[in-house]
Parts: sequence; C-alpha cells; structure tokens
Amino acid sequence: MGETALKRVEIEAAGRLRALMRRYFLDLDEAAKDPGRRVAWCTSVGPCEILAAFGFAVYFPENHGALLGTKKISHEIIPRAAGLGYSAEACSYMNSDIGCDLLGCSPLRAMYGIDGPPRPDLLVYSTNQCRDVQEWFHYFGHRHEAMVAGLRPPRHLGEVTAEHVADVRVQLERLIEQIEIRFELRLDRRRLRETVERSSRLSVLWGRVLDTARHRPSPLTFWDMLIHMAPVILMRGSEEAIAYYEALLAEMEERNASGAAAVPGERWRIYWEGMPVWPRLRDLSEKFFDLRAAVVASTYCNSWAFEPYDGGDPLDWMARTSLAIFINRDEASKERFLEQTFARFGVDGAVFHNARTCPNNTNSRYGMPERLRERLDLPVLVLDGDLSDLRFFSTAQSMTNIEAFIEQMEGRS
Repeated sequence: MGETALKRVEIEAAGRLRALMRRYFLDLDEAAKDPGRRVAWCTSVGPCEILAAFGFAVYFPENHGALLGTKKISHEIIPRAAGLGYSAEACSYMNSDIGCDLLGCSPLRAMYGIDGPPRPDLLVYSTNQCRDVQEWFHYFGHRHEAMVAGLRPPRHLGEVTAEHVADVRVQLERLIEQIEIRFELRLDRRRLRETVERSSRLSVLWGRVLDTARHRPSPLTFWDMLIHMAPVILMRGSEEAIAYYEALLAEMEERNASGAAAVPGERWRIYWEGMPVWPRLRDLSEKFFDLRAAVVASTYCNSWAFEPYDGGDPLDWMARTSLAIFINRDEASKERFLEQTFARFGVDGAVFHNARTCPNNTNSRYGMPERLRERLDLPVLVLDGDLSDLRFFSTAQSMTNIEAFIEQMEGRS
C-alpha cells in the first residue's frame, strides 16, 4: 500500500475541496441554530433549486449515508434500524442513517465539530430514484415533526415525452404552493431562474471534468471523481462550487497537456456501472492502480452531468432533468447509453456492481451485462456487494475476481 501511495499524483484542488465542504457543513449547522433561517432536506436529484430559491439551507442525507459507509460503520448501526422493522435488504443508506440517528452518532462530529445532520424544517424527496427515499424522509419528518413533501415522477422511461415533463411540472408547481402556504413565503421566480442557471453551469462544468478522462492516459479516475463530485450534489446553484469546478477543470486540462496520468503506465481502461462500494474505496482503488487499470468513467458520477439549461421555463428544465437521469430509464435506454459511453471513453472492459440493498441502481440482474458482453465483445465482470453494508461484500473474493478480469483482458491483447 505504501508503494502505491508513493506513485500517485495528488490532485491539487483537493485542499480547496476540503475547505469548501467545511464551509458548507458549518453553514448548515448555523442555519439549523438560527431562528431566522430554515433548513430543507432534499434527495440528490430532487428539486433543490426551488428550495434554494426560497432561501432554505439545503442538506442531502444521501451524502451522510455515503459518509457512514466510507467510515466503515454502516454494518454496525444498520441493525438498530432493523429493530424498528426496516428490512436489512432495504437501502443501506437509509438504514444506516436511521441507525445513526437512534444511536446519536455522526461522522460530522469528527470531521467538522458539529453534532450531526441539521434539524429539518422541511423534507422534500423525489421517487425518480427509488421508493426508499420516501420512507427515509417520512421517518425523519416524524422524528422532527417537520413537513414532508414528495414528487412521484413517471418511472422506467424510454423516451422522455412532453406529457411526462408536464406531469412533473404540475407536481413542482404544487410543491411551490405547499411551501408558500406552510411557511408564509412567496417564491421569487427570477431568483429561481438564476438558481437554475447556476445549477446548470455547475453541472456542465462537472460533465467537462468527467470528459477529461477520455484522454489517454486519463488525468483522473472514478475514485477521484467520487471525492470531487460532492459540490455538484450538495451545492447546486452555488457560485463557490462553480469556481471550484473551473479550477478543477483547468487542473485536469493541464494534466492532459503535460501527459500526467492518474495511473502511471495505464494499460487498461475500465467502466464502473452502479453504486460505489464506499467502505472499500481505498482497497478497490489500489487494486486497480496496481493492475495498471484506470477506471475512467461511471454511470454514478455521470448522474449529475445534466443537459444545459436553455433559458426557457426553469420548471420545465427541472422536470426534464429529474426524468432523464439514468436510474429512471428503461433497460433499452440504459443499454444505449452504456454502449455510447463505452465507445466515447474507449474502455477495454466494464465492471457491474450488484449492490444488494440498491436494486434501483443495480443493472446486472436482468441480463444486461451478458447482452452487452455478447453484442460488443467486451469483457464484463459482475461484483457482488453493497454501497455501505460490508456484510454483503467479500474483499478477498472481489480482489480475486478483479485479477481474473484483468487477466482475461490481457489474454485478448
């Protein structure tokens, strides 16, 4: 492990990212304690622009779920949620977050010196990801006696039609009305448009950062992307986050110009499909690194690279964005996207993560890997595991499978 660490070229923007995240979480903590401010919880591809335009400080509990996984404590606290009747095979983000609440613990204490997630005044979810977010938010809404509101977009779409967009737009208008009545506020539509414009700029910049990995050798990998994606999820509509991605993009472009590689001696280019295995990021990163395999693209990180806002109705853009994300599409649409992305990034093989507690963001269960392997003549590996719960992941078996996967590609060269 020491040898691997010495070979790495660290991303200079990482220090700036840490400072940015500290300010974000400290501001959330201050907002929760300030009688003059309000906090809203939102799902990761939910209508956060509306909440920000209303003046809420916006918190994303999925990030907290990922932190619990990264700190390798999810599998220890999930049983507390199971004690309330939550299935061990329901979302491990949800279960670990509920377990964390029951135990009164949070990694935010050690990281930022704050007690934990901010107390919500409002919780807003969208089931464009899954049903579990609905149950998750209702638990905390009851816990904090806070208003809960939800969007229920059409699911598993092929083409996203005008009728689909109109459906979600009506739901967004209803959400705005509910917030205005409950909190005696009035939405400033110009402020909403400005927030959406910034959110779109941020998303486009993130997409450009991801695209720098098309270069050979790649200047960054999936493991870097998982760290540097935080602002595009947590700070949509923020000028600070825009400035951060401008700096990160410039650094990646400079790396490409100089030939600096995230994986020196890059031999293999890999696509990661599905959720990360948060508790084993370092182990997986170092295994691929040592095998000279750069994981250059993923569905997960691309989920926040939205189509640009064209200056029209901001609610139409929000509606279409929430519908068009990969997780909300049908099998045929997903396969077309993957095939195009494999070609764009010139990948030599693909890894599908079968995440036990996240069926909605797992695409290895209905024959997709086999169809793509046969149609594209591309090596494909399915890894069994989970996003947070280590009880479903075997490190030794996974490392052996990865080694065999790389050997398969070597045998084809």
